[in-house]
Amino acid sequence: MKNYYLMIGLIMTGMLALLTIFGESLPFVDAELKGERVIFPGPGKIETAPFPPSEKFPLGSDREGRDLLSLLVVGAKDTFFLIFIIVILRYALAIPLGLLGMKNKGFFSWLNKWWNQLFSSFPVIFTTALILCLPFLLFHEQRFYWSIFVIALVEVGRVSFIIQQEAHSLSQKSFIEAGVTIGVKPINMMLSHYLPSLLPSIWVNFFIDAGRVAMLIGQLAIINVFISQELIQINFGQSQIFNTSVDWATLIREARRDVITAFWIPFFPMLAIVLSTLTFNILGEGLRQHFNRHMQ
Repeated sequence: MKNYYLMIGLIMTGMLALLTIFGESLPFVDAELKGERVIFPGPGKIETAPFPPSEKFPLGSDREGRDLLSLLVVGAKDTFFLIFIIVILRYALAIPLGLLGMKNKGFFSWLNKWWNQLFSSFPVIFTTALILCLPFLLFHEQRFYWSIFVIALVEVGRVSFIIQQEAHSLSQKSFIEAGVTIGVKPINMMLSHYLPSLLPSIWVNFFIDAGRVAMLIGQLAIINVFISQELIQINFGQSQIFNTSVDWATLIREARRDVITAFWIPFFPMLAIVLSTLTFNILGEGLRQHFNRHMQ
């Protein structure tokens, strides 16, 4: 039986990868993101940004007059960098914690359960936004790195608890018990027995988590919480927070206003985030079916 989820997921992932890597070289993409706030379509005619979808702007423009299609293509690198660096950091922390707590007793087991229960009690977006809006993080010079760390950290407990439960179930298998009986060192057991057996599940959850992070970044942007932002002085005694990235979340920062006056500005970035999330979920489900079939 063909694994259509895996085939579709790989095709969609490949398309996203190609667009991210080579998109800026496409002839219809303005890699410099030059904006035109005012254009003159004909004699005596003046139009001001944002411009609706047209032959010149296939997906319309933003309020700076920059081509929205070019913004999406150029911003793909920043977007996927944020998503995958967050997920990689999350799993780099969660995997050791999950393995250390696999006996379902002791400090690390308690820590994983407590961490999971603490942050699972509230919607992730509220918890993340609350932490990122704390004054010492909001105005910190290294906010970008702290934001990545916070978003990764919030759901480390959920991932480590899942790994802990799977490792605990695995510890009761005969080949694990045989390794313990012949005196294989714990570190060697983890590297040669536990990790290879857990990798299929880790890969599946990794890509599903990538989809969760993509949606979270978009949700945070809607309530004007960004990862890349700086406090910039605009007048004497006056400062304002500006987002300094071109990731997709940036484009939906005024979604509540633009959805009425220029719907294309939030619509297409939101569509890009949804399609990316769908891609990661389909790929994750395809990998799940692939690994399940080979382990039967």
